[in-house]
Amino acid sequence: MELSLAQLAELVGGSLDGPADRVVSGINGIQEAGRDELTFLANPKYAPALAGCRAGVVLVRPDQDVPPGLAVIRVDDPYLAFAKILTVATQKPYQPMGVHPRAEVAPSAQLGLDVSVHALAYVGENARIGDRSVIHPGVYVGEGARVGDDTVIHPNVTIGHGCLVGNRCIIHSGTVIGADGYGFVPTADGHFKIPQVGVVQIDDDVEIGAGNTIDRAALGRTWIQRGVKTDNMVHVAHNCVIGENTLLVAQVGVSGSTTVGKNVIMGGQTGVAGHLTIGDDVKIAAKSGVHGDLKPGEIVAGIPAIPHRMWLRNVAVGRRLADLFDRVKKLEKRLNALQAKDGVGS
Repeated sequence: MELSLAQLAELVGGSLDGPADRVVSGINGIQEAGRDELTFLANPKYAPALAGCRAGVVLVRPDQDVPPGLAVIRVDDPYLAFAKILTVATQKPYQPMGVHPRAEVAPSAQLGLDVSVHALAYVGENARIGDRSVIHPGVYVGEGARVGDDTVIHPNVTIGHGCLVGNRCIIHSGTVIGADGYGFVPTADGHFKIPQVGVVQIDDDVEIGAGNTIDRAALGRTWIQRGVKTDNMVHVAHNCVIGENTLLVAQVGVSGSTTVGKNVIMGGQTGVAGHLTIGDDVKIAAKSGVHGDLKPGEIVAGIPAIPHRMWLRNVAVGRRLADLFDRVKKLEKRLNALQAKDGVGS
């Protein structure tokens, strides 16, 4: 990357306060950046670091005070501006490699224009890979599965038969899409398996982290809607719906047939019971256990999950329980002493 400060300001729609012709060629942290590097200040807690900052330019908010002589680009969201610049700096022109000789592609599979299918990948019968998509080594694309355009499937991902992946998706290593849902009928002789004959549908612009498991539906579909982003080690059970632009952080588990709305955020290790409805814009704190429906906009925490403000009060009280217990014991002693003095109960 070699861009002038004027070019950077134009790229992010910011206001430059500094030499327009200065060129930066790298990006670094606010304490490490040198004269030829860009950095950013998104969290106000790091504002004191500006005093010793040696960066060529810093992305800051419009109202941020800066030391004299420090070049800055003022933008409404420095973190977003940083992400945009980093994307430009790290993008490489796509160069399709075609099908590697050691890849296995079924005769009936359909490959789009400019695809890349790497060594040891498998593309099954009647599967379809869209234009400019990349299938990395060790990927399994099952019979009749579909992968859209401009999608990247990282090594050792499994996409089960009949499952659908949209356009501009990213699926990270070790993820399994379309394993059987967890469905059994208890009988006197054990647990009778329910055939899982549905699919997983992943819409456009979804990113799935490493080591996810997204189960196929018993009937119909498990549906990951547009713009969803999951962290590593997330599990979505059969027949769930995860609404648009929802974020599932590491080790979230969503049980079967639960519907999650749009723009929901589930903190790490959240567990959600089955057959629930989670409304739009809900926020669930880390390590929460959700056992009932949540209305749109609710913010909850704890096990079982309760309104976040109530949970904070309960935690605050919990920290004082030992002191409160001691106070109650002292009050009991005083009360007993007063009763004995007055002859109460004699």
